[in-house]
Amino acid sequence: MKLRNRLTLGIGILFVMILLLGIQSVRYVRQLSVSSKDILADNYNSVRYVGDMLRSLDRLSQDSTSHAALISSLALQQQNITEVNEKEVTGALVEKIKELADSVNMPQIQQIRDDLYRIMEMNMASIRAKSSEMESSADDAVQWLTIIAVLCIVLAAIFLVRFPSIILRPIDKLKQGITQIANHNYEERLDFGNNREFGEVAKSFNDMARKLSEYRRSSLDRLMAEKKRIEAIVNSLHEPIIGLGPDRTILFMNDEAFSILNLKRGNVIGRNATDIALNNDLLRRLIRELYSEKKEDDQQHEPLKIYTDNKESYFQMDNIPLYITPVGEQNQQFVGNLIILNNITKYKELDSAKTNFISTVSHEMKTPISSILMSLQLLGDTRLGTLNEEQQQLIGSIKDSSDRLLNITGELLNLSQVESGKLKLMPKIVKPIELIDYAVKATQVLAERFHCFIEVEYPEKIAKLFVDNEKIAWVITNLLSNAIHHSPENSRIIIGASQHNKRVDIYVQDFGRGIDPRYHKSIFDRYFRVPGTKVQGSGLGLAISKEFVEAHGGTISVASEIGKGSRFTISLPS
Repeated sequence: MKLRNRLTLGIGILFVMILLLGIQSVRYVRQLSVSSKDILADNYNSVRYVGDMLRSLDRLSQDSTSHAALISSLALQQQNITEVNEKEVTGALVEKIKELADSVNMPQIQQIRDDLYRIMEMNMASIRAKSSEMESSADDAVQWLTIIAVLCIVLAAIFLVRFPSIILRPIDKLKQGITQIANHNYEERLDFGNNREFGEVAKSFNDMARKLSEYRRSSLDRLMAEKKRIEAIVNSLHEPIIGLGPDRTILFMNDEAFSILNLKRGNVIGRNATDIALNNDLLRRLIRELYSEKKEDDQQHEPLKIYTDNKESYFQMDNIPLYITPVGEQNQQFVGNLIILNNITKYKELDSAKTNFISTVSHEMKTPISSILMSLQLLGDTRLGTLNEEQQQLIGSIKDSSDRLLNITGELLNLSQVESGKLKLMPKIVKPIELIDYAVKATQVLAERFHCFIEVEYPEKIAKLFVDNEKIAWVITNLLSNAIHHSPENSRIIIGASQHNKRVDIYVQDFGRGIDPRYHKSIFDRYFRVPGTKVQGSGLGLAISKEFVEAHGGTISVASEIGKGSRFTISLPS
């Protein structure tokens, strides 16, 4: 049977039962109402007329109007004869009341009273009989109404229990099918048997599932083809590439990565990188670098030195976090990391060749430059003869150029030591004031030339340092020389030291133009010069100073604003 027919039948039966209950209730109430009216109209009025006549008889001897009232009540009683034998008794009563008009005596009145009592008794008996019939009818009405009401309640209860299951059973089945489709189980099919209403729904659902299954198979084929294409592209790259999921699961590797890590494809893909790294030193180092990059994004990691292809090679690790925006959402979701090992061996070799070349050229240049300076000193000696003003200016210009060239050569030599890893420290205990005095004396002539005044701030008690005094003195001298070059004439420069816990800070502060905060980090890079700077230089001084200070376990920093000067601070462990 159709669901619609079931609902119609159930609701129709319930409606008929309720209608029957209502009709029966109205019929029984109407019967009781008619019975009550019959009692009132037929019997109660007769009893009332009899009572009026009895009262009129009692006043007959005292009140002359009582006879008229008696006749009036008798006329009403004659019109309300409803019971058997009531007509005969009423007729006899009429004759006796007519005889009462001639003379009044007690026997006649007593006979009239007897007839009146007889009429009253007839009507009272009728009232009792009709009341009993009404009670019986009321009991029958209550019984039938109760039966019908119980049947309605039972039917309603059955309908209430069965109706939701009839409606919800196919809906639940449909919901389960939709859930299976949502979980990508496109082989799910629905069957509602003879249920025609949901049969169309099942047919549409099964068509949809079949089309989705076909689409999934075609999509999987396309995805597999794209996956193969991407794998071919990744494997064609010469840089090792590793793809990790958000839980560090290895998703893919190209052939270069398998080769350099000495791993096999079947034993790696799908496993956790941390587990594999337990037996693979290189992968463990990559994972460690991955975590360290998350904590220290600004730190420049050293290249990885790996023995591959029968030689030592250098690789720079790039960690690329991968994010996607899921369909229907706006926020990005982290899906893993892409590790790329860029082979920088040839650049490392070129850099090493450059360092060796700079070291050789710088070393070879120092001897002729020293000879030039010595020759200039001899030319300036008055014992060899006097020079005119133009010759003296020419000698001064040559000397300045030679000094600058000698400084650049020294910086290049220091840089080559740093880059080649041949930087050797010869630390010894030294007082910070000794380093400051050295720098002040070394730049005294330069300060007098630029008319700058150097002020020294030094506390009474300060810890000693265990450093290579030549290199740290060179750093302080370089900072003081930079401060003089970037200060206007007749300005002051402050150099001093302070102690904070177990560290000693040596600072140089000028009141010149200042440095834009955008370049605070870049000024310590090699060959970098602040745009718009007119002072000549190689751009190596601060870079070498940073290497020297960090080699001692210290730090160098700058605090500067445009128009307020700069303050360079060296912090060293005491």
